[in-house]
Amino acid sequence: MRHAFAFLLVCASSLLAVESPKIDFGSIREEHIMIPMRDGKRLSAYVFFPPGEGKWPAIFEQRYADISSAGSRKAAAKFAEGGFVIALINYRGTHESEGVYRGYRGLQWGPLRDGYDVCEWLGTQPWSTGKVGTYGGSQAGYAQNYLAVTQPPHLVAQYMTDTGLSLYQEGYRIGGATKPQRFIKGGSVARDINDNTAMLKEWDQHPNYDDYWRDEDASLHFDKMNLPCFTIGSWFDFMCQGSVASFIGRQQHGGDNSRGKQQLIIGPWLHGGYPKSNKIGDLVFPENAQFDVYPHMTTWFNHYLKGEENGVEKDTTVKYYVMGAVGETGAPGNVWREAKDFPPAATNVDWFLQPDGSLGAAKPSVPWAGTSYTSDPVHPMSLPYTGFPGAKDARGFEEQAEVRTWTSEVLAQPLEITGRIKAEVFVSSTAKDTDFFLRVTDVYPDGRSILLMDYPLRARYREGFDHQKLLVPGEIAKLAWDIGWTSIIINKGHQVRVTIASTGAPFYEPNPQTGAPISHFITDPGIAAINTIWHDAGHASRVILPVMR
Repeated sequence: MRHAFAFLLVCASSLLAVESPKIDFGSIREEHIMIPMRDGKRLSAYVFFPPGEGKWPAIFEQRYADISSAGSRKAAAKFAEGGFVIALINYRGTHESEGVYRGYRGLQWGPLRDGYDVCEWLGTQPWSTGKVGTYGGSQAGYAQNYLAVTQPPHLVAQYMTDTGLSLYQEGYRIGGATKPQRFIKGGSVARDINDNTAMLKEWDQHPNYDDYWRDEDASLHFDKMNLPCFTIGSWFDFMCQGSVASFIGRQQHGGDNSRGKQQLIIGPWLHGGYPKSNKIGDLVFPENAQFDVYPHMTTWFNHYLKGEENGVEKDTTVKYYVMGAVGETGAPGNVWREAKDFPPAATNVDWFLQPDGSLGAAKPSVPWAGTSYTSDPVHPMSLPYTGFPGAKDARGFEEQAEVRTWTSEVLAQPLEITGRIKAEVFVSSTAKDTDFFLRVTDVYPDGRSILLMDYPLRARYREGFDHQKLLVPGEIAKLAWDIGWTSIIINKGHQVRVTIASTGAPFYEPNPQTGAPISHFITDPGIAAINTIWHDAGHASRVILPVMR
């Protein structure tokens, strides 16, 4: 690394300042700077300086999304008022950053290490105290996990929101299913759209979780993560799994300066956004569900980057919000709980899918029973969302023709669930491959079916993501997968519902169901299939709920 670091120092005096759209930030000074990387390419950075001539610690965020918008820059300038230099940096090959766009590849522990180079450039500037932190969520959360693995000397602490670890599991692939239209449209961030096309074709050469994807999986390198981090997770976010896994991995398997120095908060929120609001989907939680990120983040970095003895490092390791019914006087829940670790101890309880469409504790006893529906990629069911519609009434989807539901009896007592919900479902199909996604909802007495979580599994990956095994049409196969994390007390008078379907577009892009290789450039419209969910004595499909006793 010494040669790369020396290159940064040589180039520091020859940076090209680029004129940016003017915004009045008051006493905060903004510069648009092109920061040099070890291969000579430069990354676009909007850098915000506090007033005066002092030395300051630096905090930066890396993302492929636009950093030049007025909203992003105003938020960064406001953050800088706390006495930090704040830098927003675009990934290489996106927007005004130079180089070839290859997604996250330039950020990791390969030959480029853009995050490392940015960190070391910030930490060695004349205005820098030499202490650097990072922040941001989603794409910027991935970037922070990748950065931590490379161990830049000036990196002191991190602050992640709704983060991820494995791009195969939580980004480019989700449950083995692809999101081709999302990533084709995502090429809009690239300076050269051909870069994005080439990247998608490269992904197509690696449909399974192989060494190519292991090179983008930070969960394999917790032992190299060696610094304190505050992590925010959100119950209504499929990437909550990444936030929880990142906390557990760093807390239990990180380096000496990582283990025991992590903090985690999880609340009833959607993916992304500062502050974390109490108004989510169709629900309005009590005001105690709000979390104002910037003030807390400032306190966190005041301690770790400035040495301020404010006690933030002594706060409870884990805080999680136990959701409850909203709009019901005296309903249990909607409270914060504290813990030394996560998840808390719970009892796994099986709730079985019954032949009559109910959901209950008794294992089915009939010899044969199945529920069938059509899965047609040409005529999919409608899920008209681009983001996860958590905390919204799901009846509009549940009532569609090729969607099936199983609903419990009305609860006589509140049911507290905290932890990860899992599913084990026996299926068959007339096709060689198809998708199944399972949703869990809280059904209110007035009939609203409030979505808590859902997650897909592509049938060809039912035995693991490192290889494919197509279905034999007509034969029964078992699918077992994680659906998601939650903490909720479902009130008495409510019901628990499980929904299963195989299409729901455009949120889930339909599987062609031919068994052909996975591709981002699918032209075959696909074939229709009859899919069956089995729920009988020999094929007891179930969801597994982590129940607090």
